[in-house]
Amino acid sequence: MSNSTSRLPRKAIATLLAAATVGAVAGFAPAATATATATATATASAPSHSGLGLGLDAPYTSPATQERNKRVAVHVLTQLFEEGNLKVADRYIREDYIQHNPAAPNGREAIKNFIRDWTARFPDHQYNVKRVLAQGNLVLVHSNPVYEPGTRGAAVVDIFRFDPRSGMIAEHWDTVQDVPATSVNGNDMFGTVSNPHTNQPSGPRWSTALSEKIATSYFDTLLVDKNPDAVRYLAPEYYQHNPTIPSGSAGLREQFTNFFRQFPNLIVERKRVIADRDYVAIHAHYRLSPEDRGQSVVDIFRVKKQKNGELKIIEHWDAVQDVPATSANDNTMF
Repeated sequence: MSNSTSRLPRKAIATLLAAATVGAVAGFAPAATATATATATATASAPSHSGLGLGLDAPYTSPATQERNKRVAVHVLTQLFEEGNLKVADRYIREDYIQHNPAAPNGREAIKNFIRDWTARFPDHQYNVKRVLAQGNLVLVHSNPVYEPGTRGAAVVDIFRFDPRSGMIAEHWDTVQDVPATSVNGNDMFGTVSNPHTNQPSGPRWSTALSEKIATSYFDTLLVDKNPDAVRYLAPEYYQHNPTIPSGSAGLREQFTNFFRQFPNLIVERKRVIADRDYVAIHAHYRLSPEDRGQSVVDIFRVKKQKNGELKIIEHWDAVQDVPATSANDNTMF
């Protein structure tokens, strides 16, 4: 797809699709109705680790280990990008580290080389971690890296897979989007509007499975099955952090009916899910047609019990990045 013909459709995906989900720079970086292709692609990047699982199928990892992995992920990001401390790479990242950021090769040494160049270019870089989720051996970090003081920076979602044997980071995916100057909904791309006003997962751990079921049912019904009736999973107030979309769920059924008519060949493949109490993140590959390279999209949902006792999706953040034509590694972004 040429640049001249893809601009409008990509804008449509970045805006309209993001409205439905309450959900550059190298960072650190399947459930019931997801397609078989999505499952196969998600596990193909590391065949020796198939069975580490994604989403509802994830094997048991103790809460203590998950919290430890969260701390390690944040420590690695801030020490590398803010301090240029390469020792954390040797301590916490496997030598044969698998990289899915298209701008970076595989391996621990490639990260260290990148950081040397990065900190020389941006000595005042701040990573600004906003929220951290963990499930199984996966950790998701949602951040606002600001490369130079006074700039808006980027919305970045890093996903790490930890090796359960060594406790080291074995694999990384990310999605990077520049933060725009304005927002039509009045919300920034990172804060929390719904109660409680915390950026971190809240509620009992047993609620994770319920939240994941709501979010993935919504996502699959709407985007995989192309059924606009999926908007029944959204709370009426539905707070939006995609800067191009107003808040609220009113009118979305009609908008999506029209969108699916306009793009009948839309393909959305869910790759991995990370659910942590009231938060659910879905990493997916969005394409307008089989020939389209598409976009890497991470949607982050917040699920909340309504007054009538029903669970609804109440808030959404995302990051959207075009899949480039070339990559420094052979792993794809997914």
